[in-house]
Amino acid sequence: MRTALVLALLLAASDAAAIDASNRYRSPRNPERAIRRSTELIVLHTTEAPAKSSLNKLSDRGEAHFCVTEEGSVYRIVDRDREAFHAGRSMWNGKEDVDKFSIGIECVGYHDKPMSSVQLGAIRQLVKELQSMYRIPDERVVCHSHVAYGAPNKWHKRAHRGRKRCGMLFAMPSVRKVLGLSARPKTDQDVKARRLVVGDDYLNKVLYGSVDTMAGKVAGPRNSPGTNTKTEEKPNPILERIKSAVQTKPAQDGQSPAAQPKPAEPAARQQPKLQSPKPQPPKPQPPKPQAPKSIADLKRMGYVERGKISRESTASRIAGKQWNSPDTWYTIRDKIFPGDKIDPRKLENGMSVWTKK
Repeated sequence: MRTALVLALLLAASDAAAIDASNRYRSPRNPERAIRRSTELIVLHTTEAPAKSSLNKLSDRGEAHFCVTEEGSVYRIVDRDREAFHAGRSMWNGKEDVDKFSIGIECVGYHDKPMSSVQLGAIRQLVKELQSMYRIPDERVVCHSHVAYGAPNKWHKRAHRGRKRCGMLFAMPSVRKVLGLSARPKTDQDVKARRLVVGDDYLNKVLYGSVDTMAGKVAGPRNSPGTNTKTEEKPNPILERIKSAVQTKPAQDGQSPAAQPKPAEPAARQQPKLQSPKPQPPKPQPPKPQAPKSIADLKRMGYVERGKISRESTASRIAGKQWNSPDTWYTIRDKIFPGDKIDPRKLENGMSVWTKK
């Protein structure tokens, strides 16, 4: 017992010394988590929720090793040499339960929205430090979508890749470039070996194709290698003409060209003043369809209740790929939530799922 306590203290001390992170949200689950035998992957997640609620949940359940907030703060959740329960149902190159051989980093944000240069800079530094410690190559810094998979159900007869889009943006070339990652996984080895099938075609194109919705929306952290922080000034055509005239006109009476006064332009050659065009009235926009406010509205608009969420019947089992579509609605306790805006973590048992006929 005493030996185990000493070992735990040594691990915590080495972790604190190696990574500059706050222990404010260090999980009380630490002592019960096993020491990880190997580290082959770094898995990047997106919280899909604000920082405060995410940090509290991660700490309470011990669901990550680190969390990086929008302001670039890094919090330690589970000691980096222990197992954190962050990957859930997962597989990588035939090996299941990715928690046993990976480090999980939660990043406050959403899988389909860009992150600030400050946050990306903090993620980059943390990833590089962990890569150096565990000798992890760039192509093994992956997102949760790379490893998560779903069990067979009525929409997918076989186990399939595509259970989550969590961390999807970290597979995109523009974001990986900002993070200093020069390589990414080229193929899904589990799909290639027919252990899994593709269950989300769009996600597969993001992970292994050329889809990059973050291109032009993310910028590298200031003063990071390979990042140009100097902004280019657009040339002013009026100033350029003045400079050109001053430089080409010969000097008189020993004066420098810059000191020569510019003669007034003859009245006949002066350009007439342009009148600003009259503002045009805005074009009428078609009215936006109103969102349903009650179950009666849903029925009137042609929606049908497909089932209720339970342990055995998840949202994706009930609605399939449309579970997070704007044309899918969830109701509970007289409240209505659109499928494309509801936080997946807030789906609860008893929620009714509504889709079109």
